[in-house]
Amino acid sequence: MTRSISGNIPKLYLIKISKWFMLTMPIIVLFYQENGLNMQDVLTLKGIYSVAVVILEIPSGYIADVWGRKKSLILGSILGCIGFIIYSFTSNFSGFLLAELTLGIGSSFISGSDSAMLYDSLLKMKKEKEYLKQESRIMSVGNFAEALAGIAGGSLALISLRTPFIFQSFIAFTAIPASIFLIDPNQNTAKVKVGFQHILSIVKFSLWDNVQLRWNIVLSSVIGCATLTLAWFIQPYLRDLHLEVSTIGVIWTLLNLTVGFVALYAYKIEAYLGKTKTSFFIVVGISAGFLFSGLFHSMVGVAVFFFFYFVRGIATPVLKNYINQITQSEMRATVLSLRNFIIRICFAIIGPFLGWYTDHFSLSSALVLAGIIFFLCGGISVILMSLTEKRNTK
Repeated sequence: MTRSISGNIPKLYLIKISKWFMLTMPIIVLFYQENGLNMQDVLTLKGIYSVAVVILEIPSGYIADVWGRKKSLILGSILGCIGFIIYSFTSNFSGFLLAELTLGIGSSFISGSDSAMLYDSLLKMKKEKEYLKQESRIMSVGNFAEALAGIAGGSLALISLRTPFIFQSFIAFTAIPASIFLIDPNQNTAKVKVGFQHILSIVKFSLWDNVQLRWNIVLSSVIGCATLTLAWFIQPYLRDLHLEVSTIGVIWTLLNLTVGFVALYAYKIEAYLGKTKTSFFIVVGISAGFLFSGLFHSMVGVAVFFFFYFVRGIATPVLKNYINQITQSEMRATVLSLRNFIIRICFAIIGPFLGWYTDHFSLSSALVLAGIIFFLCGGISVILMSLTEKRNTK
């Protein structure tokens, strides 16, 4: 059984690649415009996608816990493939809306289930201490895939702007057999009861009853929201520097490669610094990325972006590992989905606000303000997390 479960690891790598090798990202707005959509339509589609993910984030994680992570990953993979097939054959807002809803629902079933499957597989193999190393490697592979996809997608777009979507359907399909051949490490474990009240009880336990888990989730959510926020600022920032579109594409690729390389060594950095120092380094590094890119709106700020992505390469696998270490298997996917839910809710609040602030003041001042907000929220989270863990060790 252990040998079979060990085969889950490369299959989870393949699922991550199929999810992150996004050929459509470099040309998706151009594709929308070619099919008659304006920017309001584009942002409406992306907003609906986010709403679909947010609404289903926690329920899908809970379903993965009670129904099985393997089944959840299979369903998410199938919907992900169908979403891009719909994109390949539609040319209007209604068709794109159906595609976005399908992709959003599919993404919610994969989110949390993949990390939970990885941790429980290692737990069954008595190698749970290797989770951070494996999660870092999977994240690294995902970022390498995203970087290479940017180049490949741009090349395929020379044929037509629809071509990347057709090829993306085949890439998304590879996740289906990978998820089908996974071995559920908890297949012989009695499933927990199903019901909305039980979902609420897990949320209450995670954010209220278990103080240690609460602050680990909050810290991870704050940093996750910060990385998501900056991603939407980079392109307008580089555009303000009057860089060519091709140059922006190269910088975007190099940033993703930076995350990929650093993630490979995240577990070594965390082992050297320890939990508290690593957490403070992440908060300070992420906040400094916002502050200094705002204060130095020039090529210096571009260099700061690379430092930000360096810290991001450490933050994502490390903070997710901290949550896994103190979460029971039967609620793991739900808790990880709760984390993702909080990230998206926070972004839905702070994103539009910072967009409004940018329009009324400046991009630089918005970045500085964001840096202050994330430093305060992240710093308070680390302090309270550290105090809680010190009390628990006494």
